This record gives sequence, structure tokens and C-alpha cells, in this order.
Amino acid sequence: MNQEEIMQILPHRNNMLLVEEAECIDENTGKGKYTIKGDEFFLNGHFPGNPVVPGVILCEMMGQASCCLLAEKVKGGTPYFTKMDNVKFKKTVKPGDTLETICTLTKSRGAFYFIDAKGYVDGKLCVSGELSFAVVKE
Repeated sequence: MNQEEIMQILPHRNNMLLVEEAECIDENTGKGKYTIKGDEFFLNGHFPGNPVVPGVILCEMMGQASCCLLAEKVKGGTPYFTKMDNVKFKKTVKPGDTLETICTLTKSRGAFYFIDAKGYVDGKLCVSGELSFAVVKE
């Protein structure tokens, strides 16, 4: 999926659309990519002279890539974070880095979806966590 296709799934726009490419590997696993350009709003004050992508933004990137995996289930609704567990930050992500996210659907229950997500730069694990979402129908 390119960004136009991603925008058909996610409600995010402008500064908050944090997935540039997405693909489904199989019915339970998907991949997302975002390259940090250096001019993103979240880098302005985090940290001057040493820009580092904030952890909450890394979680958002993983969450958006996860929702691309759930594309068929999200149609006609909006995915909302309901929980983040066991989130771990292993390595900083900086301008010029491309965060590649691997998202695996571990279970679903009604409108709730549970995802194991990992973010890598150059094959090195930077962030991981267990995410859950509720798809709220419009």
C-alpha cells in the first residue's frame, strides 16, 4: 500500500500520518515503513541539538502500521488504541532512519484486536510492545 491507499484505512492526515508504505505478509502479519525526515513537529523540542523520535510517536507508528494489517476489519469504523503493554525501547530512532514495523495479530475478540508489534532500524530492534485496538463503527 502507498500513502493514498493507507489514507483510505486510517483517518490520520498531515503531520500525524506516520506510515508511508504498508504491506500484508500474510493474513496475520503486516509491515509498515516510515522514514524520519528531520523536520517533523515532534523533533522540534525533543531534543534540541540531538533530535530523537519520542517513544509515544514510535508507539503511534506501530499502531498505524497495525491498523493497515486490519484494513478489512477497520472499514466503516475508526480504530482506537485501548491498551499498550510491555512496551520496551531498545535503541533511539533519529532523522534519516527508516523505522520498519512488523505487526502480528495474536488474537481478536469482537471489535477488539491484539497485536504484537516490533520496530526496527537497519535490522536492529528499537521498540516493541503488545498493542490492542477497538474498532468503533461509525
